[in-house]
Amino acid sequence: MAPAQVICGKAASAQIRERLKTQVAQMKERVPGFRPGLAILQVGDRDDSNIYISMKLKAAAEIGINANHIKLPNTATEAEVLRCITVLNEDPAVHGFIVQLPIDTDKPINTNKVTNAVAPEKDVDGLTSINAGKLSRGDLRDCFIPCTPKGCMELIRQTGIQIAGKKAVVVGRSKIVGAPMHDLLLWSHATVTTCHTKTTALAEEVSKADILVVAAGKPEMVKGEWIKPGAVVIDCGINYIPDSTKPNGKTVVGDVAYSAAKERASYITPVPGGVGPMTVAMLMQSTVESAQRFLEQFQPGKWSIQYNQLSLRTPVPSDIEVSRSCVPKRIGHLAREVGLLSEEVELYGQTKAKVLLSTLKRLKDQPDGKYVVVTGITPTPLGEGKSTTTIGLAQALGAHLKLNVFACVRQPSQGPTFGIKGGAAGGGYSQVIPMEEFNLHLTGDIHAITAANNLVAAAIDARMFHEQTQSDQALYTRLVPSISGVRKFSDIQIRRLQKLGIEKTDPGTLTDEERKKFVRLDIDPATITWQRVMDTNDRFLRKITIGQSPTEKGFTRTAQFDITVASEIMAVLALTDGLGDMRRRLGKMVVASSKNGEPVTTDDLGVTGALAVLMKDAVKPNLMQTLEGTPVFVHAGPFANIAHGNSSVLADKIALKLVGQEGFVVTEAGFGADIGMEKFFNIKCRYSGLRPHVVVLVATVRALKMHGGGPTVTAGVPLPKEYIEENLQLLKTGCSNLGKQIQNARTFGTPVVVAVNAFKSDTEAELQLVIQLAKEAGAYDAVKCTHWAEGGKGAVALAQAVQRASQEPSNFKFLYNVELPVVEKIRIIAQQIYGAEDIELSPEAEQKVVVYTKQGFGNLPICMAKTHLSLSHDPEKKGVPTGFILPIRDIRASVGAGFLYPLVGTLPEDYLMSNANSGIP
Repeated sequence: MAPAQVICGKAASAQIRERLKTQVAQMKERVPGFRPGLAILQVGDRDDSNIYISMKLKAAAEIGINANHIKLPNTATEAEVLRCITVLNEDPAVHGFIVQLPIDTDKPINTNKVTNAVAPEKDVDGLTSINAGKLSRGDLRDCFIPCTPKGCMELIRQTGIQIAGKKAVVVGRSKIVGAPMHDLLLWSHATVTTCHTKTTALAEEVSKADILVVAAGKPEMVKGEWIKPGAVVIDCGINYIPDSTKPNGKTVVGDVAYSAAKERASYITPVPGGVGPMTVAMLMQSTVESAQRFLEQFQPGKWSIQYNQLSLRTPVPSDIEVSRSCVPKRIGHLAREVGLLSEEVELYGQTKAKVLLSTLKRLKDQPDGKYVVVTGITPTPLGEGKSTTTIGLAQALGAHLKLNVFACVRQPSQGPTFGIKGGAAGGGYSQVIPMEEFNLHLTGDIHAITAANNLVAAAIDARMFHEQTQSDQALYTRLVPSISGVRKFSDIQIRRLQKLGIEKTDPGTLTDEERKKFVRLDIDPATITWQRVMDTNDRFLRKITIGQSPTEKGFTRTAQFDITVASEIMAVLALTDGLGDMRRRLGKMVVASSKNGEPVTTDDLGVTGALAVLMKDAVKPNLMQTLEGTPVFVHAGPFANIAHGNSSVLADKIALKLVGQEGFVVTEAGFGADIGMEKFFNIKCRYSGLRPHVVVLVATVRALKMHGGGPTVTAGVPLPKEYIEENLQLLKTGCSNLGKQIQNARTFGTPVVVAVNAFKSDTEAELQLVIQLAKEAGAYDAVKCTHWAEGGKGAVALAQAVQRASQEPSNFKFLYNVELPVVEKIRIIAQQIYGAEDIELSPEAEQKVVVYTKQGFGNLPICMAKTHLSLSHDPEKKGVPTGFILPIRDIRASVGAGFLYPLVGTLPEDYLMSNANSGIP
């Protein structure tokens, strides 16, 4: 008879790959950015495994599958392997997942336990007991089939031979090939016999086979004369035997004596080039099938999340009663609901967690959601409910409109929390819970900032003390100590040398003059801007004398304590986009000037690395939840006067990735739109690169009446009758402030939705008047909100308006170019946002402009420090003041954070640094 036709696995696999490539392309068309994901977990470093894995990775790349090779050392323990498997099981971007066998390890690892730990729906190798059980029962459409048997079946079909009714023999009984091959042939209606190396009369059994599949792992075990004439022979073996004619001294053969068998069979697979390529092709096919199932079962970008049902009470109980009436979800469960992996979450108890920055890297290809900033009109001292509106809007978008949504808010300082103002978790039925956890220590970020800030303060005074009491050589010996007889510069010291223009790396080569320049910062005590901090209002620490201990040898100076959230480190935390960037910003913070007028930085002090270590956990956003179970990031809490008053860039960036293209991130800007919103756009958005879709402007009848000429509103004092009784004329006059803040928001090219935060004393006529005037002033929409009393239900109209507005084209633009001169940037803000006629700089402020420009800080954004109670510098001027000259009494620099902050008017130092909004004068 004629020699057997060779079944070419390479050709068959090439056809399959082309088909899969087309299917993957269709998936991308259906869901932009989507790619099937394959994870290959390898333990150890076996050469054969490395070869197989490289083949799989190459095939995946060709098809368009996103393949990830995870390699653990051969010292990995079973627990470490299982932890890795858990992470991959949870990753929604992984649709197929295999453990490369055999496991190459020095540790005792149960292979069955490991393979069964793979989620059955991702087990594209088909090795879990669940998939094997389904295969043995014939549930072929509801399981994954091991790749090699699946490839064998494809090759058999390509011969055109009818399988049903044929006598099939499988030599080999492994769960990877032999056993599943038996089941596949059986459910294809062949009569199947399984043999193995212990089978007696093996040649006789083989000779009966119309279809022979050999997977015994023995070189050329099946002889040619055993083969039934006309049989289909599938050889799964790959064996190496000595061959002196080969450069490497060995050759590859299968489990079948190929040359002899080819003379008797009708079809036969070669080794190599037969089953091998098909195994890889089938792995790719199973991965694509798994991805297709994923797309069928899940809506990409839609969370599978459960919301809490509120039990509303009238009258609304106290905030703490409401908070404690709701049982929060376990935070780990919420993390999984919003698409976070176990390895990306660090639990702090059951109600709060930190989210690792690695989340951003994993989701880098995920499109961002819609970005919404909540701001307000010029407020009363009581506040107008921006935080409450932020949370209420998030609850409405999530629990009621069923959209993915994150709220991103600032962490409150304990100063205002223990003052009249109280906490910042929202209020009524629109809160972050548990409110006591939110308002107090949370996860310790503010304490970390306190420690880092005070480390810098201690380093400044210690450095000045040592420079005043020691010689150049003694200082040099302390700074560059000899360790085992060797002196070596640290990286931070190399940077200082480069800053000084000294291009040397050998400590022994510095001249006396170079050594002196290196060791002496020569800080001018009068220029020190860095103060110690604590997160409590303690008025008796506002001005202190330090250095009174006899050990300080009479080196005293006047200093002060600020509140922790006024520290530049807090602003750095809020504006950084990663650990590396944070370290760079921390190193650039200017703490003083030298007597020669040169800026002295924390890098010069040599403490940058220590600061980064102290802040390594604080840089991770904190995950909490609202009363209705929507997620919240609580991260950073910079002041809104001397800093920019917004939560962290990192929290916003992670949230925007997690919510997906159709989701929403709602963040809040401190104080009124003239302060927090302006800084949100000109500082935060400038550094983050993010662009907002909608501005939500919160207004209250109470505040608008105040701007219309109503009596003074004082915290802790009952409201005058003008605020309780209907007065449309007073309200209409006050709406000028609302109109100006709408204009301010529209200056940046972003649509504005006005949220009229309704109080029980407001009349319907008053609320409708505000809505009417807001629309006339240019708002995209204006709606009444009752979220304080009704939770998300009371903000549904607001959520719908925001959703509509987010579809409008955004023409976002910055207010000014940072390359403009410092004075010009200040003037633009004063005239266009505040309505000032002009600005006037004090001599001290003018000198600072010269100094900062000379030092290279003139191109930083501007962060105006002014009262939040008026558009002007005078808190008594309500409505829309005009014709005023804005006085700039001083300008200071937060170089690490990345802005200059002019001090406007006559606000006392303790207001700016310690007691803003706390209610304790």
